[in-house]
Amino acid sequence: MHDIWNPWHGCVKYSEGCMNCYMYVLDKMRNQDGSHIYKTNDFAYPLSKNRDGTYKIQSGEKIRVCMTSDFCLEEADIWRDDVWSMIRRRQDVIFFILTKRAERLKECLPDNWGEGYENVILNVTCENQKRADERIPILLDIPAKHRGVMLAPLIGPIDLEKYLDGRIEEVTCGGENYGGTRACDFDWIKSLHNQCVNKNTTFTFIETGSHFVKDGIHYRVKGKVAQTRIAYRSKMNYQGKKPVYHLYDFFDNELRENQLYKREFSEHCVECASKPICNGCARRFGCKQCL
Repeated sequence: MHDIWNPWHGCVKYSEGCMNCYMYVLDKMRNQDGSHIYKTNDFAYPLSKNRDGTYKIQSGEKIRVCMTSDFCLEEADIWRDDVWSMIRRRQDVIFFILTKRAERLKECLPDNWGEGYENVILNVTCENQKRADERIPILLDIPAKHRGVMLAPLIGPIDLEKYLDGRIEEVTCGGENYGGTRACDFDWIKSLHNQCVNKNTTFTFIETGSHFVKDGIHYRVKGKVAQTRIAYRSKMNYQGKKPVYHLYDFFDNELRENQLYKREFSEHCVECASKPICNGCARRFGCKQCL
């Protein structure tokens, strides 16, 4: 997908949410070892240009970073400064930073972080109450312009409302996929939805996972398309207070709305629950999930 940037690939399993890591499963299907960590060929993706000299990533796009690894992975310390340099250079693009290693987040920030970069949203991922209570307070203690929480794979109920004081702008959750068999209960989803509505915080339920429980009945849901369609039809997604990103061009001029990337979707996207957090169809060809 065009909205993902993986400067490095591979990871070390870290907590119970990693038990059935989708990246490990997909790598095994390719006869690769998910624990092998390496710098990718797309390392400089934010600076990549088209033949006409324009950037491949357009102004205003939201790019998810390290979705096949962890941004704060210790083994990636040697590459991270260069990544921050590219993020700083592309002040016209929003970068979604995600980590389970919340305790390393502060030391992994750049020297000129200050109160945070305008174009970066810091996120921690939490799979249950224990990890939420460990990681979210650390996130809230770090200065940042934008913060979010990813609850995936959701493997237990989470009381999040005490943390939703306005500093967390968005909450995203989903069940376990691929090699995972741990259940995601719809009651947990409804509770999180209600908590976010109460605090006017954006909530996105992106997928059920392969083992979904509703009203005490266990369902096996095969395929990402079916999982996200069921999530969409649940009507759990909620748009809370919208964050304001101040994005700038190379000359530090703030960009206007009409200068930013406009998302476009195909007919296949109508019932996709991930639509609120997606950049839209990749250059009109559609995402892999749709094809």
